[in-house]
Amino acid sequence: MRNILVIEDSPLVLKILEHLFRQEPTLQPVFCASLAEAEVMLETSAGLFFAAIVDLHLPDAPNGESVDLVMRYRLPCIVLSGSYNEQRRDELLMKGVVDYVLKESQHSYEYAFRLLHRLEHNAKIKILIAEDSEATRHYIRHVLTPHRYQILEARDGEETLRLLAEQPDIDLLVLDHAMPGISGFELVKLLRQKMKRHELIIIGLSADAKGSLSALFIKHGADDFLRKPFCPEELNCRVMSTLERRDLLRALKQAAQFDALTGLNNRRAFYEQGLQLLQQARRDGHELSVAMLDLDHFKQINDGFGHASGDSALVVFARALAGAFPNALLGRLGGEEFALVSAQQADDLAQALDRLRRQCAGLHYAAGAPPLSFSAGLYRGEPDDLESLLHEADMRLYRAKQQGRARTVLAL
Repeated sequence: MRNILVIEDSPLVLKILEHLFRQEPTLQPVFCASLAEAEVMLETSAGLFFAAIVDLHLPDAPNGESVDLVMRYRLPCIVLSGSYNEQRRDELLMKGVVDYVLKESQHSYEYAFRLLHRLEHNAKIKILIAEDSEATRHYIRHVLTPHRYQILEARDGEETLRLLAEQPDIDLLVLDHAMPGISGFELVKLLRQKMKRHELIIIGLSADAKGSLSALFIKHGADDFLRKPFCPEELNCRVMSTLERRDLLRALKQAAQFDALTGLNNRRAFYEQGLQLLQQARRDGHELSVAMLDLDHFKQINDGFGHASGDSALVVFARALAGAFPNALLGRLGGEEFALVSAQQADDLAQALDRLRRQCAGLHYAAGAPPLSFSAGLYRGEPDDLESLLHEADMRLYRAKQQGRARTVLAL
């Protein structure tokens, strides 16, 4: 739970904010209607707050004194204002507020909440500023710091490459076009040979007036481009927008690859990775072990205890399966059916499945439900065709069910 200080006196704005906060269970608002109330609250409890949403003009703080108050306590500050003043906006952004949001529409307030959520995520985001001008590096750092990013700096291409090699978890690179040594263009081309867009975001910078420069940067592999000089708001919007696009792509990839309920590979991803394992085993001259697994009497769990209990059984089993076989390829192929591909010898794998079965018998997944149990068919052979290997394992799974379930069958 994150406590958010809200300093606002407008009944209409408060009504909108209260409605939005009710939809955010992880954010807990504390409302103050005046500067005086906020002073008391911060003096006694400043350490409890994660961030603040602050009205720029209050009856007892008509000139932004409420913003100055929050900034003194080093709280990330999102400013709300009923009127737009570009000079005032720039002053506030350079002072270190997170953003300056106009009270225009529902979208404006939703944008403020987007900023709150980004502040939560941004603490894990690393940004590298590659720029030979110390003044420009300082300016960019000053603009980005209120958003809680981790900021690194490089003065040339060689230092940029060194930092990226030392810290492969860097998320975003702000890269100047004209640096000593390796140019920005060359660096983008070099980096894109090694790192895909979802691995590193690149935003190009240049003071060059040529209109084609932005297109050249993007064609070489940059995600976005800014022409210097740029205002703080533009930089913040470009950085936030590219990070959100990256997060969306990752979420789409996650949805395409993993089963939404259990977190294991879905059928498509399992087959794709299984084919890769087969090709590698074929090159190395190794056999592979393949297992098909089925939860026993799963329909009875759904019918007798409800589908929520069935889902819980699947989740608990998938977690136990992943813990028992950390080095194997695992997948949920559909319903209560799971599959496994491993380089482990078949006898050793069968023993491991028996240990997992004993473990599952003691796992709780729903009140009053029967012990969790599964049947398995196991086959080891030449890695010629994944479908054939799975078919052989499936035949043995069928035999395990014929023999009374709760067992692993290795030989027909």
